[in-house]
Amino acid sequence: MAIKAPGKRYCKRLQHSKVFGHGTHGHKSGNADVLITPLVDMFVIIVLFLIANFSATGEVLMMTKDIQLPEAVNVKEIEMNPVVMVSGEEVTISGNVVGRVQDLVKEEYLNIPALEEKLRDMKKQFEDLHAMAEGNTNAFKGDVNIQAHKEVEFAIIKRVMFSCASAGYNNINFATLQKGEAGAPGETTAAATP
Repeated sequence: MAIKAPGKRYCKRLQHSKVFGHGTHGHKSGNADVLITPLVDMFVIIVLFLIANFSATGEVLMMTKDIQLPEAVNVKEIEMNPVVMVSGEEVTISGNVVGRVQDLVKEEYLNIPALEEKLRDMKKQFEDLHAMAEGNTNAFKGDVNIQAHKEVEFAIIKRVMFSCASAGYNNINFATLQKGEAGAPGETTAAATP
């Protein structure tokens, strides 16, 4: 084997060029090299497009095993609003527990102070965030979604609704499962009942 002196080594494409090549001017290879850079760029664009679409159509409600939603026929699609979850044991908003159902049944007054305070904070954050925007397109509408277990006492739901209204959230929607058509057997999807 012959010993070669170290030197510059050119990539396959440049080895066959007239300037950098070594005497292989007329010889063309039957194999074509795949250009990786445009391929990677294309896949990055596709991934970013898919991520943008999936985040825009994400789930509005978090379904838990503690909450079984009631079924309804007259429904509309759920919009992205604060969600108050009422299970058989506790009342939560944004993952924070604001009250236990056992304690709320025993209390006499109508509102839930922790829930009302959290909703007021959320309303203030929304207003501060949109204060700089011009026009009323992003004005506070007072929408809230209540996701309650179908067997929770109405007294608890009434207190949650009163707390929402006291905090300025007057447009209350209840999360329900949409019943299928009269002939379709029990097909359900999450929806809101105004």
